[in-house]
Amino acid sequence: MKCIAKDLAIRQLLRVFTGTNNLCRSLNASLPYQSIPGSPCYIGEFTCRFVQSATTLQAVAAPQNPVNQRNSESVQTSLVSIKSFQTSGHSLTASSGLHNRDDDAKEGPAMGSSISAAEVRKFEELAKDWWDPDGSSAPLHSMNPIRTHFTRDALCLCFGRESKSPQPLQGLTILDVGCGGGLFSEALARLGASVTGIDASQAGIFVAREHARADPLIHERTTYRNITAEQAVDEGLQFDAVIASEVIEHVENVPAFCSSLSALTKDSGAVVISTINRTPASYAVAIVGAEYIAQVVPKGTHDWSRFITPDELSRLMGGVGLPQVSISGMFMNPVTRKWSLINDVSVNYIAYFKKKLSVPV
Repeated sequence: MKCIAKDLAIRQLLRVFTGTNNLCRSLNASLPYQSIPGSPCYIGEFTCRFVQSATTLQAVAAPQNPVNQRNSESVQTSLVSIKSFQTSGHSLTASSGLHNRDDDAKEGPAMGSSISAAEVRKFEELAKDWWDPDGSSAPLHSMNPIRTHFTRDALCLCFGRESKSPQPLQGLTILDVGCGGGLFSEALARLGASVTGIDASQAGIFVAREHARADPLIHERTTYRNITAEQAVDEGLQFDAVIASEVIEHVENVPAFCSSLSALTKDSGAVVISTINRTPASYAVAIVGAEYIAQVVPKGTHDWSRFITPDELSRLMGGVGLPQVSISGMFMNPVTRKWSLINDVSVNYIAYFKKKLSVPV
């Protein structure tokens, strides 16, 4: 039954991407079945044929997003810096961290209970074009406005702020767990927050620091560290709000990770998590569609078995003193590639949790 549901979901995906049923009619679900890495079960031949027909789909893809001049310049700066960093004898995949902004702290992620070394290596490879809006991180670039919008509103609700003010997050301390190249961290800093971004990927932290240096305001409001959430807990760090966007589906030990998020959040503070649901629709859209058909993210980026349902996440977070306050689905129009908040949480979703007072973790 799961395979039937998955095939139906993928057929619907084809209709969304092509705007016609003609291609779907030309494909059949006959045996033999073939698998796609990360698949929870086998997919019909029609799916594999369509994956091979990705070039047909690309003909209806939306025009490339215009590259912001500053981002374009920063991309080039980051690429040059990375190359210089590599040729100076350093390795971007080393476990030892770079210095933080004060240049006096030796860092590096200890591969603790929630870290997956394989997942870290994936994102080491993506770091070189993190700030390229048309590169491997393009979906994050297009998603950034909508997740920033949700997070701003959630934090304003939590702390009694006016969301429409120019700097609604002024004075708040935010931890961006799994910050990568700093895309979300910078967006939150522009809203007035003091943001600390942490990531197990040394390359991602290097890119984030290099990009922040291009803007004095962002550089002042952001700090990036090559440590894990567990290491931050061990240091006794706490923040008004903790963000984990598109991260939890890549960790090894989800319960331990949720516990760390709680420990890092001050009493009455907020946690915002965005991730992908584990449904046939999410397999069709996030893996078959995004990785194999549209190829907007590299193949193998996601593992469907690691996806977490909203109910599972709500139970885990509630168990560590963070009951859910609100949740919203996130949908990307495949033609315009613009994201919007929706009620349907069957694929991408984002949720806000508020920490109870004095809960031991």
